[in-house]
Amino acid sequence: QVQLVESGGGSVQAGGSLQLSCAANGATYITYCMGWFRQAPGKEREGVATLYRPSGSTWVADSVKGRFTISQSNANNQLYLYLDMNSLKPEDTAVYYCAATKSRSCATTEFRYWGQGTQVTVSS
Repeated sequence: QVQLVESGGGSVQAGGSLQLSCAANGATYITYCMGWFRQAPGKEREGVATLYRPSGSTWVADSVKGRFTISQSNANNQLYLYLDMNSLKPEDTAVYYCAATKSRSCATTEFRYWGQGTQVTVSS
């Protein structure tokens, strides 16, 4: 099992920045792909960015490309996933979830482990 805990959400004005963090614990050695998803009120959950851990290759949704960056660190045997969000827009307002999968495919449908989510609110 893999446990994921997000932090770093909050409220910012449009144009501002936030960094989300996700601490991963448990059988993290089986997590080939990790990612960030979001769900806005009344909308379906959507993939924001994914990272293939062995190579570090990433995918970022068109809606956030050039503004959001996904990255990982593994200092002191603690695995973290980050999402750096810049030039935030009101339409970025959502609950953001960290996720992981044992699959070597980073397709958004493959993710099976989920955090509890963290709220990001961007005001105009």
